[in-house]
Amino acid sequence: MYEWIIIGGGIHGCTIAAHLLKTKKTSIDRVGIIDPNSSPLYEWKSRTNFIGMPYLRSPAVHHLDLNPFSLKAFGKGKGDKRVFFGPYKRPSLNLFNEHSNSIFREIELQKAWIQDIVSGVEKHKGIWAVKTENGKRFVCRNLVVATGANQKFSYPEWGRELAQQYPERAGHIFEKEKPVMKPPFLVVGGGISAAHLVIKLSKEYPGEVIQIARHQNRIHHFDSDPGWLGPKYMSSFEKINAYEQRREIITKVRNKGSVPHELANRISRLQKEGQCSFYQDEVESWEGNSSAIELTLKHTRQKTKAKTVLFATGFSSTIMEVEWLQSLIYHQKLSCAQCGFPIVNQDLSWCPHLFVAGPLAELEMGPTARNISGARKAAERIAGF
Repeated sequence: MYEWIIIGGGIHGCTIAAHLLKTKKTSIDRVGIIDPNSSPLYEWKSRTNFIGMPYLRSPAVHHLDLNPFSLKAFGKGKGDKRVFFGPYKRPSLNLFNEHSNSIFREIELQKAWIQDIVSGVEKHKGIWAVKTENGKRFVCRNLVVATGANQKFSYPEWGRELAQQYPERAGHIFEKEKPVMKPPFLVVGGGISAAHLVIKLSKEYPGEVIQIARHQNRIHHFDSDPGWLGPKYMSSFEKINAYEQRREIITKVRNKGSVPHELANRISRLQKEGQCSFYQDEVESWEGNSSAIELTLKHTRQKTKAKTVLFATGFSSTIMEVEWLQSLIYHQKLSCAQCGFPIVNQDLSWCPHLFVAGPLAELEMGPTARNISGARKAAERIAGF
């Protein structure tokens, strides 16, 4: 029997595992991490590599290790000033991944890895039983759900239809099965992932990249004010008993669809140089065939053609609608707010010995719950249990 099973091997799951192991709350032979991928942070690395993200948006003190200055020290050892960017010392993606890998080697995380997909969770006499699609059953004392809010990608209505009809020509940038990458490209979306992708494609295919978004660049250093990392804003947030009000605040203060200043400047420069084009508009209709997609814009009535349409439109805002989680909520009578997200205790326990992290913990932790900083804070609370 495991002492801890963590469902999800992304940023949150791996940060929690690192904290549990480095604080000596448990040992590697008593931890299991269930994830559909072959290695830790697989989806993080795949997605950030695809969009060509050179630097993280988070500062250097946000990473997977216990010591907040661990990543800075690791970067100084490289002897390269380019591993950090800007006044907040934002780490390069390569440095962040190397640092994470060094932590995984140190704690021997691969020994805990279980490549599988959860199909059911039950509780018997205080012990959790986790069933998987490969027909296996794992039991544990403590269970952590660190899977994210959902696995559903957000599409505009017309986009979902297009992607279903022409999957070789159109698809979401985070889908595992992506379209065939042929220029010219149309990137739909106005957030940071879209910005990185436009910059990357403009370098590789100058003059053959079009971006469509409903708004101009919304410029913010971070995706929520740094005051949400501490008592400046969280002290009043924690006093709010109405979870509908907490949800309203989270939605309001999150800088959704925003980009840092330097990315906005780079895209503006690329546009002036003719490397890419931008339309503040929406797509009204499209026509397609096996070689190209023609789209008609809603407001300008302009038509544009692309061989590849890429949706950088984020994730669905609903809670993870998978059968095993909904069954768990029903049978264990777990508390949920009106928005469907968990109502948890300060230590992020949903019920005794069941914990959540990431988006599932945001009604308790606020708007930073989804971020790397949120992963660190969740790990501190859970490891302190």
